[in-house]
Amino acid sequence: MYRLFERIAERSAQVLALAGGAVLIAMTAMTVASIVGRSLNRFGLGPVPGDFELIEMGAAFAIFAFLPWCQLKRGHVTVDLFLARFSARVNFAVDILANLLMTVAAAVMLWRLTLGMLDKYAYGETSFILQFPAWWGYAGAMAGAILFALVCAFTVWRSIREFAQASNGANNNEARA
Repeated sequence: MYRLFERIAERSAQVLALAGGAVLIAMTAMTVASIVGRSLNRFGLGPVPGDFELIEMGAAFAIFAFLPWCQLKRGHVTVDLFLARFSARVNFAVDILANLLMTVAAAVMLWRLTLGMLDKYAYGETSFILQFPAWWGYAGAMAGAILFALVCAFTVWRSIREFAQASNGANNNEARA
């Protein structure tokens, strides 16, 4: 069962991170096109209409698209200077606590994004230039936030398994001595 969830989490996080990368590439291309258009204004070209709005929505999606992959691959910043002095079991216990706290943070972000999206939807707020519904940006970010919360919960499970395996290994070593 664990391996199935691991494969699903890995594949989902990978696909979402690649989608976030594709959005960043598209945002870069659009920014270049908008800047070139501005500089060629005298020739009848111009900036991409609503470029700031598109960047805003794309960045929201991309940021949340990368979080599940980062969490799954243990890519968040850690301070190992202090923990290097302790045993592997203590480090595994700290990992459990850190992953629990990250799961709580992810759940709070998801909760607040959901409320923000529902608020934007209820009031029918739109972007200034393109008149896109504002809730679209929230919905894009929520796709990543949902997966981020699920991956965080999975990493708690993973950390508990690693702690149990370290504890069993230590107990086996003590029994052999």
